[in-house]
Amino acid sequence: MARRTRRPQATRTKILECVQQQCSECGELMWNAYDNHHTVTRLEEVVHLRLKVRRCVNGDCARYHVPYRPEEEGRWALPNHAFGLDVIAQIGAWRYQEHRTVPEIHRRLVEHGVVISERSVTDQLARYDELVALSLRQSAHLQQRLAEQGRVILALDGLQPDVGHEVLWVIRDCLSGEILLARALLSATQDDLAALLGEVVAQLPVPVAGVVSDGQQSIRKAVAKALPGVAHGLCHFHYLREAARPIYEADRHAKKELKKRVRGIRALERQAEGRDDPAGVATRGYCQAVRSALTDDGLPPLDASGLRLQGRLTHIRESLERVEKKGRSPQHS
Repeated sequence: MARRTRRPQATRTKILECVQQQCSECGELMWNAYDNHHTVTRLEEVVHLRLKVRRCVNGDCARYHVPYRPEEEGRWALPNHAFGLDVIAQIGAWRYQEHRTVPEIHRRLVEHGVVISERSVTDQLARYDELVALSLRQSAHLQQRLAEQGRVILALDGLQPDVGHEVLWVIRDCLSGEILLARALLSATQDDLAALLGEVVAQLPVPVAGVVSDGQQSIRKAVAKALPGVAHGLCHFHYLREAARPIYEADRHAKKELKKRVRGIRALERQAEGRDDPAGVATRGYCQAVRSALTDDGLPPLDASGLRLQGRLTHIRESLERVEKKGRSPQHS
């Protein structure tokens, strides 16, 4: 059946870079080969992902021209899926914990602002069942693929739809992008996570070269228990986010204060509506510039939204000052 409604527009764009930029086989630097684009509908937003895919350019390497996708991609959605993991987890929680029907789940999601059909709710529920039941023993193709690459780098992360709900834990291989295990747990203790890692390792045909996670204390202890001696790296995104948290909080407060100073833009726009004279056109242009600056968020932690807003408002003010000096300051009726 064809779609009857348009797909929702993305509310923001996020660029995903590869953390690992050296080839795992030969150690040479992998080049940016191309960008992939993926729009993901989450519970709170619609995000356009721009994926920077790399390839090894060493012609003698076994992974020559094999695409290496950003490790963080797996945290957002399943491959080729339009809905985020948080949507899948929430649907599963409502179905199996609250025993909601598909129409009830669909109504809840729509009330929450998620653009989704009942058929898509059924599809995501099936994905939830597959993730919970997934194991290495069910995939001979996966075993062969892992054996060919010779090693795995595990990424471990958990997603909790809401406080008190089960946490959906996903273990995936960064090299192949394959999900190795997904399971919903009521707790996330060291022993629980170590058991998950042990289950995956027991079925792997190749050794584990490293583990990547957000550095949660229980995960650290679980990795040390299940994989002693294996390198455990902190995800670069989480590392930078935590390191820059004080700066982020200060920047967010600064942006809030800057927004207070430009309140009343809509009133100025109303005054200039329907005016075709130069002053009216200029007024609407400056109002649009301010409105655009207010909605132009940066990408923390490296691109601060408050500093970006200050820079754009400064340019607008300087432009107004130049107009005023030339005697062409727009007058408002």
